[in-house]
This record gives sequence, C-alpha cells and structure tokens, in this order.
Amino acid sequence: MHVDRVVSDPLASSQICGDIIKKRFRRIVLNISLQLEVVLRFQGLNEKLKILSRVNATDWFDWSSDRIDSHRDTETAKMDKAKKKEVIRLERESVIPILKPKLIMTLAKLIEHSSDRADFLKLSKRVEYTIRAWYLLQFEDLMQLYSLFDPVTGSGKLKQQNLSPQEIDVLEQNFLTYLFQVMDKSNFKITTDDEIEVAHSGQYLLNLPISVDESKLDKKLLKRYFEEHHRDDLPEFCDKYIIFRRGIGIDQTTDYFFMEKVDMLISRFWSYLLRQTRLDKLLSRRSSGRCKKDPKKDDEIISEVEQDELYVERHRLENMELSFRNLLSKVTIQEPTFDRIIVVYRRASSKLKAERGIYVKHFKNIPMADMEIVLPEKKNPGLTPTDWVKFLASAVVGLVAVFSSVSVPTADVWVIIAVLSTVIGYCAKTYFTFQQNLAVYQNLITQSMYDKQLDSGKGTLLHLCDDVIQQEVKEVIISFFILMEQGKATLQDLDLRCEELIKDEFGESCNFDVDDAVQKLEKLGIVARDTIGRYYCVGLKRANEIIGTTTEELVLKIRQGSGDIPLGSEILLVGFSSSIVNICNFF
Repeated sequence: MHVDRVVSDPLASSQICGDIIKKRFRRIVLNISLQLEVVLRFQGLNEKLKILSRVNATDWFDWSSDRIDSHRDTETAKMDKAKKKEVIRLERESVIPILKPKLIMTLAKLIEHSSDRADFLKLSKRVEYTIRAWYLLQFEDLMQLYSLFDPVTGSGKLKQQNLSPQEIDVLEQNFLTYLFQVMDKSNFKITTDDEIEVAHSGQYLLNLPISVDESKLDKKLLKRYFEEHHRDDLPEFCDKYIIFRRGIGIDQTTDYFFMEKVDMLISRFWSYLLRQTRLDKLLSRRSSGRCKKDPKKDDEIISEVEQDELYVERHRLENMELSFRNLLSKVTIQEPTFDRIIVVYRRASSKLKAERGIYVKHFKNIPMADMEIVLPEKKNPGLTPTDWVKFLASAVVGLVAVFSSVSVPTADVWVIIAVLSTVIGYCAKTYFTFQQNLAVYQNLITQSMYDKQLDSGKGTLLHLCDDVIQQEVKEVIISFFILMEQGKATLQDLDLRCEELIKDEFGESCNFDVDDAVQKLEKLGIVARDTIGRYYCVGLKRANEIIGTTTEELVLKIRQGSGDIPLGSEILLVGFSSSIVNICNFF
C-alpha cells in the first residue's frame, strides 16, 4: 500500500472574534489566557504580568484573540501557497469485487449468438467444478492439520495421535505453509511496518495508546516459519503475530464530539507554546532520528493526487477549521478502513502446559487509525504520554507561578486563586478525558467482538477456501472471455483488456492477476501461445470437450433421472473424481 501524507490547513481563514463568540467562549479563553500569564510570569516578564492582571475577562479574551488571529494569519499565509489535504494513496487490490453470478451473466449477455451463450454458461460451470477439484486435496489437508491445533479441541486430538514434540513441530509448520498459500491465493497481504505507521498516524474513535502484552504471546512458532520461508517487508512483530489485510473501504461517523473538540483546542494551544519555545524542533529531531526507513517511498509530500490513483481522504478533528459553526454543530469525520483483517497468533506456554493451539481470527471493516482493536492479548490502557506531559507541566508551571506570586509583597490573592483553579481544572479535564476514552475503548472492543469479528478458527479457514475458488474462477472466466471476443493478445495486453472490461462493464477497479489466470487456462488446455508469444483460445464447443463432463454434472443427471444414485454410478463417480484430482494436481 503506497501512502501519501498531505498536510491539511489546520488554521483556515475563519473569524473567531465577535460579540457572540466572546459570550460563548469567555471561560475557555480565560483559562488559556491564565496559562499564558503563568508562562509569562515564569519567564520573568513582570511588567506584562502586571498589565494582564488588571484587565477583566473580556479584555483577556480580546488580547488572546488578537494573538491567535495574528498567529493564524501568519500560518494561513504560509499554507495558502499550497492548499493540501490529508489523503492516503493506495495500491489497487488484486481482488475482483464482483459477485460471480453477476459476472457470468453480464458476460453472457455480451455474447451475440444464443448457442454460444449457452456454451459459455456451460464452460463457466465446468471451469468452476474443475478448479474446485484442483484445490480439494490441499483444503482437506489444511482442515485436518488445523483440527490438531484448534485451541478448543486440538489438544485432545494431539494426545490421541501420541506424537513426539518434533513431529508436532513439523505438522504445525506444514499447517502454516498451507495457510499462507491460501492467504496468497485469496489476495490477502501481510501488513507492513509502513502501513502500521500510517494507520497510527491519525486518530479516529479510539484515542488511547493500546499495546500488546508480549509476555502472553508465543515467539517461536512464527519465527521458525519465517526462518524457513523468508519474505520481504515483514513487520517487526512478525515473530509474535501476523496481521493480514485485504480490501479498502470508508467509515464515517457524525456527532458533536464536544470533549474531543475541547481537547483539540487545548492541543493546538500546546502546539503553539511548543513553537514559541522552539521545543517542537527538538522533539521533531528526536522523532526523526528514530525513523528506520526512508520516508520518500511511502510518505512523500505531494500537492496534487493524480486522478487515476486510488486514494481516500481522512477527515479528522485535528484538521478541522476553527469556526463557531464547527465547534457547536455536528461534524463528520472519515477514516479509511481495511475491509478484511485476519490475525494469526499463538499464546505463550506456561510452566505446566505447552500451548499448541493456533488462533485465526477474522474481522471486517476495521478503521486504519483504530486497528489496535484487533491486536491479540492487549494491555489495559493508561494515560497517554502526552497527557502525562500536559499534566505534569501544568502542575509544575502552576506551582512555580503560585510561589512566585506569594513571594511578591503585593501579591494579588485573586490571581493566585485563578492560577490554582486553572491548573486544577486542567488536570481534572485530563483525567475525565481519559475516563471517557476508556469507556469508548471498552465499547469498541465489545463492538469488535460482536459486530466486526466475522469468524474464527475453522469457520475462517472455510471462508478462505471458498474465497480462493471464487477468485480463481472469476479470473479464468474473464481472461477466456477477452481472448474469445477480442482475439490474440500478449500477456500485457490481456492484463490491460481485462482491467478495462471490469472498469467499463462493472465500474470497478482492480489489479488483475493475469499471470495466475493464464497459467490455469493453459493447465485446462483451452488456451495456448503462438510462435510470437501471443495467447489465443480454442472455440467454446472445443473448450467444453477438452474439459469434459464433470462429476457434478453426472450427479445432476442421475438425480434428475431417478432421484437415487445406483451403486455402479457411485463407483464411476469416485473413479472420475479421483482421476480429476490426480491429473489436475495443481499444487
């Protein structure tokens, strides 16, 4: 997944001051102004402090509004040079997002002659039956192996087998090999560190730092597999768990987000203080020093996004324009989602019992910024580092301001009370924000278990097996249809024509896997290459003759004739099915 982060304009042109805004936000700005007073006193600017301590609440608002307006105008002038939006540019998926019956019927309607249309429908059925037979043996082995490592019933079956630890190690590696092959055929991809970083670069509904308790996860199973099956761009946590993802969607939420908006205002104020004190440069240097990879590849800053690229835009509160309407009305935030996520892991063994169960969990429509909800063995969340910094900084600055005010002979009691109330109120706000985020986190976890988790264990594997068959059938049928209707084509031309067909007839975009499709067509014997390397197909009738009558067709004919299958027919069907599997042993 290629990602482009584009900086949005956080300080758009909007008017803050006014009589109505003064009445509504006097309390909030008073707190901000008092914190500015504390900073000024801490810096020893006593003259300015004396002036600020004598003005009333309205003057406080006017003064802070002028400062904010001045800073906003400066930032707006810089950002207006290149108006940018935060978008995530994505690599097109290889999944064909079209239902197989719709695909076949739409293509059949494009065929002019009714006889050819009937032959095409028959060929589509025979292609599906044959591909299903190709994968039969592998799927059976996959399910039998998983029965030994099912977290619920696997331990009992392993005891019945009376296997040695070395034999069990070999079997679990065989299961992972089959599983990863099925994931590849289903067009699932392993989530990389870059994708995780981009997903976590923003916040959506979950605003708490969620981490994995690594002590509860096994670190040998996946590490041993990847030592024998090396892959590029593996995430740093690949020895503990693996996250597969497929498909991209959009999730939108509309609400008032009052607490989140207040937190956003305070965060912007703290960012302003960091810029004024030059601390932001120090922090940026430290964060940039921790980067391991070159950001030019996936995090390049661009001004425009090409129209032919697949991209989605993030709408976040952090980038919201400051306006009276936005602060008091409902707003809609938007986040790209992973359409399907599968997590594979094993729990750590205890001193008394060796853990052999392998967990396979399947989720749907997970927002990228909230991807932590699918992590295994999560720790209980706590205050974020930013909250601790704000909390401690406010306490230290407030205490310094109070002591410095007391040391002055003509100390103003009301100023001291105002400073203390501001510090205490801000600390209370930080705590209650954490409690609210904790409640949201618990709600999201519950929702992920009941609404977003599709299945687990054997159910997930059965779903994957069916996915493989459906995708393979669609790829083969589309490729054959293009060669049948448009004639000979090179591999590159065939790839382009298939993608254009999907776009023109169904309005969908995908990265068509032409290599896999042509390979299966050649195995079926209905596509070949000429002397210059171009692919061509045989006629529809000849293609049906080459594939021949399938087991499913024999069963249907027998059931339509008598309703029962005679003993001789059973022997014929078993022998016919075995011959298909042996001849077309794809793996």
